[in-house]
Amino acid sequence: MEQVVIIGNGIAGITAARHIRKNSDAAIRVVSSESPHFFSRTALMYVYMGHMTFEHTKPYEDWFWEKNRIDLIQDHVTQIDTENKLLQLKSLDPIPYDKLIIATGSKPTFFQWPGQELKGVQGLYHKRDLDLLEANAPNAQVCKRAIVVGGGLIGIELAEMLHSRHIPVTFLVREQNFWEGVLPIKNAKLLNKHILSQGIELRLNTELKEVFGESNGRVKSILTNHNEHIDCDLVGIATGVQPNIDFIKNSSIHTDKGVLVNKYLETNIPGIYAIGDCAQQTEVSGQRKPIETAWYTGRMMGETLAQTICGNKIAYKPGHWFNSAKFFEVEYQTYGWVNSDHRKPEYEAHFHWQHTTENIALCLAYHKDSQVLLGVNSFGMRLRHVVLDGWLTEQRTLEYVLAHWADALFDPEFTKNQLPELLDTYQKTFGKTLQPLKKNWSRILNPFKKSL
Repeated sequence: MEQVVIIGNGIAGITAARHIRKNSDAAIRVVSSESPHFFSRTALMYVYMGHMTFEHTKPYEDWFWEKNRIDLIQDHVTQIDTENKLLQLKSLDPIPYDKLIIATGSKPTFFQWPGQELKGVQGLYHKRDLDLLEANAPNAQVCKRAIVVGGGLIGIELAEMLHSRHIPVTFLVREQNFWEGVLPIKNAKLLNKHILSQGIELRLNTELKEVFGESNGRVKSILTNHNEHIDCDLVGIATGVQPNIDFIKNSSIHTDKGVLVNKYLETNIPGIYAIGDCAQQTEVSGQRKPIETAWYTGRMMGETLAQTICGNKIAYKPGHWFNSAKFFEVEYQTYGWVNSDHRKPEYEAHFHWQHTTENIALCLAYHKDSQVLLGVNSFGMRLRHVVLDGWLTEQRTLEYVLAHWADALFDPEFTKNQLPELLDTYQKTFGKTLQPLKKNWSRILNPFKKSL
């Protein structure tokens, strides 16, 4: 019987295991040192905030794995012996494999700050990071002030977590605005204002320079690039993540920042593949990045590779980029590409609308010449993925998108329709009046049917 071994029990590895089992009788083993069972990593913050327990983050009951003949092994892989097709483990005997899937995810990125080894300095990615945060910052009595370093998704997530326990937070962002390297400045400034309104001390243009500790080895303060000392009991490092591949670098598997794979997710060694956050694609198109650390890309890679493992070799085609997040109570969705003002190409233009009093905004990126939609950023409104994805595929124009905007709205009860204000902004910007069209339910329910 063919032995398929997967290193890593995150979304990429487990999706591969599930889909291989659906289509094959191969023996499947999943090796991970992080936790006994697969859990939703994106839900970890809600465990700390008290919205759910860790058990609630597990999508499958514990009996699921035995029933589906997926053998779970909790141990740490120390080396991959590609010549003899063996995995060396820290505690258990070596494991043989016929096909090997590397799905080891990411780890927090530290930048060698003096004092970063002190107790109370930590990242936020793994289950053990959550456990460490619970010990370092259980409440405002133990943690009288926390420093969060890094202005991205992990940083704002960590700030919200600590804020939920009434722990004062100083948020260090090296750019002039929060997430300015990703968002247009108007969107970034909206979030600046929103973060400050939550009681977070947002320090823009500020970087960590050094961490200082007590005689017991615990953090006591930091020094910023402005030579300002700030007392604290926790330093949360949220300056990005990097592929978790240290144990692979002494093997014959080719690596760069991540494990190098082609469009079939194959490494240079036959029978060895890499998926998820740790995979670095060598055949990317458009503005897709070689390493993408999104939940859904890991899931798609797992589904794609499972087909190849089971004899139906297909290439990984992620389609249009999309992502979503939540900045305190503001929901954010993005589709396609809306580049920051510092990075957008010459042909890219932006149509902006923002509510005058609420944290609701929309940015539509479009081609200056053709007016074709390039991407969408929305804040405080829920949109239908299938509709936005279809518009990008069909290369709809800005005018078409706004006239049909009702199709994109995912309307929960009591949500206010912002369409009149959007069309008014369009008229003031372009001097043209658009008539909104009624919601096309047939298109929404059957996304493969083209609109007239």
